[in-house]
Formats: sequence, C-alpha cells, structure tokens
Amino acid sequence: MSNVPSELKYTKSHEWVRDEGDGTVTIGITDQAQELLGDLVFVELPEVGSKLVAGDASCVVESVKAASDVYMPISGEILEVNEMLLETPELINDSAFDDGWLFKVQPDTDVDLDDVMDADSYEAEIAD
Repeated sequence: MSNVPSELKYTKSHEWVRDEGDGTVTIGITDQAQELLGDLVFVELPEVGSKLVAGDASCVVESVKAASDVYMPISGEILEVNEMLLETPELINDSAFDDGWLFKVQPDTDVDLDDVMDADSYEAEIAD
C-alpha cells in the first residue's frame, strides 16, 4: 500500500503538491509513482525561472524500467530545483515526500489548490 500523506494535494498523473504557507508550493512524485517506476537512475529538472502551465511536462524521471514525464499540477514559475537529485536520484525512492522533492513553484495568482485532488480522492484513484 502506498503512502498518501493527508496534508498534500495530488494529481491523476501521480504528482504531489505541498503548500508551504508562504505563497510557494513544492512538487514531487508520489510514493505510488516511484514504486511503479522502480529504481530511479536519472532526473532531468526544469530550469529555474521557467514558467509552465498546468498539464505541461515539467521534467523527466528515469528508472531502470522506463523514462517518465512529470507534469505540472498547477501553473507557475519554477523558483528552485532539488539539485541533490542530480547526484542521487534514488532519494525519490527513499523519501518521495521529503528529501525526494523535485522543485518549488511560485503559483500564478489565479491558481486554486482546491482544483487538485485531496488525499482521499487520490487514494480512491489509485485503488482501481
């Protein structure tokens, strides 16, 4: 059973969103996603300063099984990337919700985090 922290928001494409309380959000891939991908061996992160729209491919995670796009759950500007992943992408496998975060975003002003699934909805989604 995958870990689904209740304080986060989720997407159908297995990204998580954490509101940092300071107007920014942190984004990563879910425990479910990293389990399905297997051992991660490479991460291509977005460029700081790039502006992306919800649904855009934002970066790539590559495992021994496959490469997979990570999609923007919300629209906004990339503020910071987790550079530790460039050397140790397996942090996502070890700690998907903590050390394995991908990037931080300044959301567009019209972004509503209620448009992203809560934990209960995501659990129902992955139970199928």
